[in-house]
Amino acid sequence: MTAPLLELRGVHATADDQPILNGVDLVIEEGEIHALMGPNGAGKSTLASVVMGHPGYTVTAGQILLRGEDIATWSPDERARAGIFLAFQYPESISGVSVIQFLRQAIAARKNLEELSVLEVRLDLGEWMDRLGMDPAFAERHLNEGFSGGERKRNEVLQMALLDPEVALLDETDSGLDIDALRVVARGVRTVREARPHMGVVIVTHYVKLLEELAPDHVHVLVDGRIVHSGGAEVAETIEREGYEHFRVGAA
Repeated sequence: MTAPLLELRGVHATADDQPILNGVDLVIEEGEIHALMGPNGAGKSTLASVVMGHPGYTVTAGQILLRGEDIATWSPDERARAGIFLAFQYPESISGVSVIQFLRQAIAARKNLEELSVLEVRLDLGEWMDRLGMDPAFAERHLNEGFSGGERKRNEVLQMALLDPEVALLDETDSGLDIDALRVVARGVRTVREARPHMGVVIVTHYVKLLEELAPDHVHVLVDGRIVHSGGAEVAETIEREGYEHFRVGAA
């Protein structure tokens, strides 16, 4: 029997010795889109960071399995090379480093190459920028410097396209975007998934609008550091109507 693409088994995690995740179980198969929803402070972004190996969090129990291999002790670099990608809620700007320079280094690391030619990266980058409807001049700009919120998020989608991850974690990719920018970003994610149908996607979000654009296969509700309910798109619709109180009561 083939192991799931990504599986969390009873994951507990702390930050500064304070428990944040309290036994998370989650199974993601190839090509699936999973949405994580929940009230502020429920642990949604923490879960994405823990899967990526953020050093600010300590896994105290449980397993994080990538195709059956426990990666809970791996460094963030090792996880990235293995195919885990995290799109940040607030991407950092890096002065003096162009988008193409950054991607050249990132792709070389992902493919375990000593060196990658600028020409090779430029060809792939040009193709993807065309697919995503991005101005070619974008490649020469310094990473996220002076970018609008929408440009930063589109740049994350561009990175996802070129790095070809096994699993993409989108941490509140819709945060700070107006409806038009959100649709542009969602269209970009759909375009990447069409080209990378094997890729699993985990969306951390507060907003139903993004889920309307991306149509997740599974929606999970996180309350107090654990998943208390899972279902289909109807879960997001229930949250839109009734909020999280129903799920809080169910978790009690």
